[in-house]
Amino acid sequence: MAQLITILNGPNLNLLGQRQPEIYGHDTLDDVAKSCADIAVSLGLRSELMQSNHEGVLIDMIHTARQTSAGIIINPAALTHTSVALLDALHTFEGLVLEVHISNVHKRESFRHFSYVSLRADGVIAGFGVQGYGLAMHRMGTLLG
Repeated sequence: MAQLITILNGPNLNLLGQRQPEIYGHDTLDDVAKSCADIAVSLGLRSELMQSNHEGVLIDMIHTARQTSAGIIINPAALTHTSVALLDALHTFEGLVLEVHISNVHKRESFRHFSYVSLRADGVIAGFGVQGYGLAMHRMGTLLG
């Protein structure tokens, strides 16, 4: 069976395509899921995309991924800058972790320039819109070879 890549999305990303399209674009999270699934198949992988507005639920998803997944692609959204708990959960995951941000966080408010998740991530992609998820999936394919 192909290796699973878990794609986790944090708060407000359920509104992707509706919320601030001038920053985040018009694609929905369903569009992202389909694109990632197509790329995963082309790389001999599988993907599962999940989203929660709740920190504890995301932590539970990471704990589940410990048993099921070769890698995690995570867009922690606002939790990027605040959640030591999310960082601690990611430290329990032994596979690859890639961090994705739709916008270029370094061109935004200064508080967005720091990421707790980056302290664990094997790579960070920011500012490429939802295409960043696909870039991350391709990188997973390369690293998992």
